[in-house]
Amino acid sequence: MARTSAKTQKPSGKPKKEKKALDTFSEKRGRGRPFKIKASWVRGRADNYRGILDTVWDRVAPRLLKAQTREDVVRSFEGANVGGYALELVIAADLILEVLRASNFPKRKREAQINFLADSIAGQGVITPRSARDICEKERARIKRAHHIIRCEFWIECSCGHKGLSLNQACPKCEAEISLMRESPLDASSVFQALARNVRT
Repeated sequence: MARTSAKTQKPSGKPKKEKKALDTFSEKRGRGRPFKIKASWVRGRADNYRGILDTVWDRVAPRLLKAQTREDVVRSFEGANVGGYALELVIAADLILEVLRASNFPKRKREAQINFLADSIAGQGVITPRSARDICEKERARIKRAHHIIRCEFWIECSCGHKGLSLNQACPKCEAEISLMRESPLDASSVFQALARNVRT
């Protein structure tokens, strides 16, 4: 075999360290106690359960509210047309029975019973029913606070010639205030009622 003149390079001593990719997961977690399940998942699942239970409650409730054993809970969902969630609710039968036996489970109001049960089982046993309800309450309050109207303006036609949106409930050109705002600056409902009357007239 003919020899080649090219020399093969020997590997240098230590291998080069690979740089970490930007999208690698950091092992460091945030401050505070580690969570067992995402709050948004619990609230989202609770909302789904509320819708499902509201649909089938009138057919399920008579047997479900009287359930004494896991088998009673399972039988209460038979033939209720729960659909794809039937298996999920049957698997949670022990948890459902625990919630139904709770001393603070609502006794009469249909909506209160549905909401209490749905929120309680949304943690799927990973967290306690009480913790699941607390998470749902906090998540809904957070979502409600997340977006709100910061300022309300009107389309105006001012005597100064400005036609367009108001600024701080006044004309942005001459600063003439909208009379409705002077009459009732804090009562938004009366303002809109007055505007509706003006539109009708």
